[in-house]
Amino acid sequence: MSRQAQDEYSLSSQHRTARAQQEGFFKEEIAPMQVKRAILDKKTGEKAGEEDHYVDGDECNRADTTLEGLGKLPPVFDSKSGQGSVTAGNSSQLSDGASATLVMSMERAKALGIRPKLVFRGYAVAACEPDEMGIGPVFAVPKLLKKHGLRVDDIDVWELNEAFASQVVYCRDRLGLPMDRLNVNGGSVSIGHPFGMTGSRLVGTIANELQRRRGRYGVVTMCVGGGQGAAALFEACQ
Repeated sequence: MSRQAQDEYSLSSQHRTARAQQEGFFKEEIAPMQVKRAILDKKTGEKAGEEDHYVDGDECNRADTTLEGLGKLPPVFDSKSGQGSVTAGNSSQLSDGASATLVMSMERAKALGIRPKLVFRGYAVAACEPDEMGIGPVFAVPKLLKKHGLRVDDIDVWELNEAFASQVVYCRDRLGLPMDRLNVNGGSVSIGHPFGMTGSRLVGTIANELQRRRGRYGVVTMCVGGGQGAAALFEACQ
């Protein structure tokens, strides 16, 4: 996996998220709130006080990212051999976040007068080598599609978790996922990848994107630390 391919993908992720935020694509899936946030002393890094802050959007996007800037970042792993290619710029970033997804039967939704956005059709999991957990979706997705009698081309939107650009590029190329349907509003490289939150976030993102595109099927995938891949199929409620 070349450094160039990883950096180019990361640049695309940053730009896609910037565009999506500008066009308000994430508004329906974010619950704004007033919070207190710490003020840090830039010289010492210590907390210097607090201020009121209105949170109404993800704060991790770096819209001014350039390919040249990404190319200047040193590798995080295997830095001595000169072969390392994973950097802070082509990896998901440290971030905090929370997400909730409401799941219920269609009968219950009708009784409460709730109009659902998605139907959860099923999922598949697969195992892989622990040190290759990032490519887990390569093994889970074919199982999911076979289970439901679908092909890659039948899926209108793909949300593949972006732990690292290397992982997404590899899965994309192995599975043959088209870029115009894959992480179309950016992913964890540009939005953030909080533990325990990304999967739920991706479900909300894919629900709204399927509605915008008037699409039918969406797939959310996960790589799982320890050596697993997972993939879930959703169908839009029209």
